[in-house]
Amino acid sequence: MSDAIATRAGFVALAGRPNVGKSTLLNRIVGTKVAIVSPKPQTTRRAIRGVATGEDWQLVLVDLPGSQRPRDVLTERMQRRTERELRDSDAALLMLNGEQTIGPGDRFIAAAVKAAGIPCVVALNKADALDHPRTVVALTTAAGLDLPDEAEIFPISARTGAGVDELLEALVALLPESPFLFPPAEATDLSPAVRLAELVREQVLERTRQEIPHAVEVEIEELEERSGGALVVRALLYAETDSQKGILVGAGGSMVRGIGTGARAEIEALTGRRVHLDLAVRVRRGWRGDEALLDRLGIE
Repeated sequence: MSDAIATRAGFVALAGRPNVGKSTLLNRIVGTKVAIVSPKPQTTRRAIRGVATGEDWQLVLVDLPGSQRPRDVLTERMQRRTERELRDSDAALLMLNGEQTIGPGDRFIAAAVKAAGIPCVVALNKADALDHPRTVVALTTAAGLDLPDEAEIFPISARTGAGVDELLEALVALLPESPFLFPPAEATDLSPAVRLAELVREQVLERTRQEIPHAVEVEIEELEERSGGALVVRALLYAETDSQKGILVGAGGSMVRGIGTGARAEIEALTGRRVHLDLAVRVRRGWRGDEALLDRLGIE
């Protein structure tokens, strides 16, 4: 007889409206920053995979782009990726905002999860902000969604971690028996270049308003190892118009310097290394419809 421990492993699609806290929850479960966090819509453009590994289980949590009606090649790709990841996953985690009423967007995503034919767990986020009566109302409303049978609902706080252990236990129980899919020490399948580009874009999202966050993408042009352990990162910020470029650069270069300062701190925290970050802003008209560029940026 074999003494090998049976392991569980699989993919769980993390679905929900924009800004319900999906990226915050993914980072908490994985234990490190894998997905950038911002209140801006369209923060998640790629399907971000975070890998959490226990003694006998491995959960690959896929942070899906927020479901929406496609408006251009970029959002068409995002929506197709969402639908494909749902079909290919072993289970789904539907995330709701406990502070908001359930709306058409939640029902649309719940229907997509049910159509995928996979088991589902529901996370009612921001439960730490609700008193008991409001929690009861939110749970009752969530239970009224048209979801797969036996879908359990867990009140959680992605911010504080309350309820997340119980949620994780339920997700692991849905995974099939399988060998691990990634090395146990690996936290994501994102390439280093894409991961660093996302940290730069996070600073753009944090510091800009109106159309700028949606009109900007970041590409790492060069990563260079220096003697002494320093890392040199050269990144391009793509804008769609000259006026957007002017906003990104800022008066006397103030905006791009601020983006660089914030991004450098995040990259140093992630890599544990001293970082030299060089940012350049370039106009690339219609980049959201540029299939070749989207391929290069890893937006499938």
